[in-house]
Amino acid sequence: MIFERVLGHANVTSLFERKSRYTVMIKNQSRHSRPIMDKIIEAFSALPSCARQSFTFDRGTEFAGFRALEDGIGARSWFCDPSSPWQKGIVENANKRIRRFMPGDTDLADVSQQKLVQLANHLNSLPRKCLGYKTPAEVFMAHLREGG
Repeated sequence: MIFERVLGHANVTSLFERKSRYTVMIKNQSRHSRPIMDKIIEAFSALPSCARQSFTFDRGTEFAGFRALEDGIGARSWFCDPSSPWQKGIVENANKRIRRFMPGDTDLADVSQQKLVQLANHLNSLPRKCLGYKTPAEVFMAHLREGG
């Protein structure tokens, strides 16, 4: 997610588990691929392998280092077709939810990684109709207990 009031290229990478809608948000100081991939590896390395099998990205250059995910945590990477937002509907919907709390004019200099974690925890604790009124956290944890 890109924000208007940002010096340089700071941004937020938002990642979503497709079955549970579980959200992870990572603040980045640049759009360079390697630091972003390193942060994704750091955020997901503690999870069991069943929870980090693959990632689907759009075609942004910040994801050019996708092979680092396979080397770092054994995760495959997939890419949406160009100009095909329907292929990542979960991401579009979730980013719209995030924008309720962080509009496009949010100054990322005022947003810490801890604030992003708190926002993700809040989103993960909201029941969803598409999940049978369970929360993403509940569904994700059940998914982990089942082994993927």
